[in-house]
Amino acid sequence: MEHDPRSNGTDLLAAAAVGATAAVAGTRILARLTRGRFGDAGEYNVAKVSVSGPITRDTGRPSPLSGPGGATADDVVEQIESADDDENVEALVVELNTPGGEVLPSDDIRRAAAAFDGPTIAYATDLCASGGYWIASGCDELWARDASLVGSIGVVGSRPNAAGLADKLGISYEQFTAGEYKDAGVPLREIEDDEREYLQGIIDGYYEQFVETVSEGRDMDPDAVRETEARVYLGSDAAEIGLIDELGTEDDVETRVESLIGAAPEIREFEPDRGIAERLGLGAERVAFAAGSGVASVFTDEGGDVDVELR
Repeated sequence: MEHDPRSNGTDLLAAAAVGATAAVAGTRILARLTRGRFGDAGEYNVAKVSVSGPITRDTGRPSPLSGPGGATADDVVEQIESADDDENVEALVVELNTPGGEVLPSDDIRRAAAAFDGPTIAYATDLCASGGYWIASGCDELWARDASLVGSIGVVGSRPNAAGLADKLGISYEQFTAGEYKDAGVPLREIEDDEREYLQGIIDGYYEQFVETVSEGRDMDPDAVRETEARVYLGSDAAEIGLIDELGTEDDVETRVESLIGAAPEIREFEPDRGIAERLGLGAERVAFAAGSGVASVFTDEGGDVDVELR
């Protein structure tokens, strides 16, 4: 089989194109990762923090595929406290797009927002449910869009029941405990009625705490909170029953902030304070991902019979 010398030129051009793409992507990524750590961050007088996705204590390092979003509760608390310590910051905007999550991490963020020294506005984008609403109750005002989903003031607890499977596989359960309810809810045996009552009592206790937190933070009657029955509401309906203060866009929120601080708002988004090694490490991962994506596209386009997908 003869070798076509022109193929060397084609391969080199393809490799150069991939390398250039990766270099450009790498430059942009590293610039974004180091922004705020080096150089002048610009004029600002309002801090913005985002709560996006399920609320947890810690989910590990962010993925190079997912970008910088999805901060953990500890990250968000750190951002709010950094904003509170920043003498340039006069107001705080908490952007919420979350289905909720763990109780204590949600309460940690709420407490940090409530302790902020200045006006605080929570802004619901797509979804502000359950733990997200718990957080919002710590802010001075809650804004949402007409089509935002808001509410879900309730608590859920669950346990797997693998007792039937264990019987089928011939697996028996034996555990040695001290204290009657130490192994309540263990999944390898059927739950007893008194254990179910005990565990339901814990969920009920969390729910009453949720109702009390919302009632105090939103200045709502506790019975009115319970009457929502953990439903989610469109923003327009939530406004009618007092679950939110105002309907509006992000521009409307900025106008409201301007009226609160008496100056045109210059907003800076506070992000997790990761060390430079971690930021550069994550940048290198994203550069590698960009390069791999470029190589994959070359093979797919030219070969025609290779289907490569990177997720």
